[in-house]
Amino acid sequence: MLQASAPRASESNHWYTRDGVPQYTVEAKKGGMRNTTLRDARVMNLVPSVTTILNVAAKPALTAWLQQQVLLAALTLPRRPDEPEKDYVERIISDSKEQGRSAADAGTDIHASIQGFYEGGQVTKHKEHVDGCTKAIENVFGEHKWVSERSFAHELGFGGKCDLFTPDGDGIVVDVKTKEFTDPDKIGGYDEHLMQLAAYRVGLGVPNARCANVFVSRNVLGLAVVKEWSLDELNEGWEMFCHLLAFWQIKNSHK
Repeated sequence: MLQASAPRASESNHWYTRDGVPQYTVEAKKGGMRNTTLRDARVMNLVPSVTTILNVAAKPALTAWLQQQVLLAALTLPRRPDEPEKDYVERIISDSKEQGRSAADAGTDIHASIQGFYEGGQVTKHKEHVDGCTKAIENVFGEHKWVSERSFAHELGFGGKCDLFTPDGDGIVVDVKTKEFTDPDKIGGYDEHLMQLAAYRVGLGVPNARCANVFVSRNVLGLAVVKEWSLDELNEGWEMFCHLLAFWQIKNSHK
């Protein structure tokens, strides 16, 4: 297992070199850069990210939410006179994705501010979100010297980039998520969050690390909730991830 600091880059495609360096893009034949593909990964001996592996598993809650957005868009978008059914359906689907895009953009912006804080930068945006997140982490784990955006590759054939990591003692691994919520008592993690952290701690070389998700509310300033996973949960999460990894590798003929 090797580790390396990651350059800032688009994560539209999640691939890493065997040295743990993100390889999100490659040089295009006609000049410029393009997204890295599975074919590139085979040629360059790259490994997929943890999130790429997790995408092979069904996400019922996300699927239900996407279906709701399509239905809501259909209810609010009138059909234009003489508009072909195919065009109308495509317009509904496009509109239904807008809320998800807006939420993703807002979450990325807040996440960048939190990352900037831990990298020693001055917080100029989303100060309340940053303060809520950092205080919640400190309340649970105390004061530590956190490493932000540490990337890695593991010999089993997967890589990733961790939001926050500290090797103190057995280590601590933290992943930050932003979402809309108002009631902290109703916030919990999903299997995908558990598997992601279980894989991260193995990939980072701290297999006994404490692991937690920090959920930062986009709509309630300063609200953040820490969900720490138990040892039994993390062991189970690692076992589930290993099965998904094996499935992905066989399905894509890329070990």
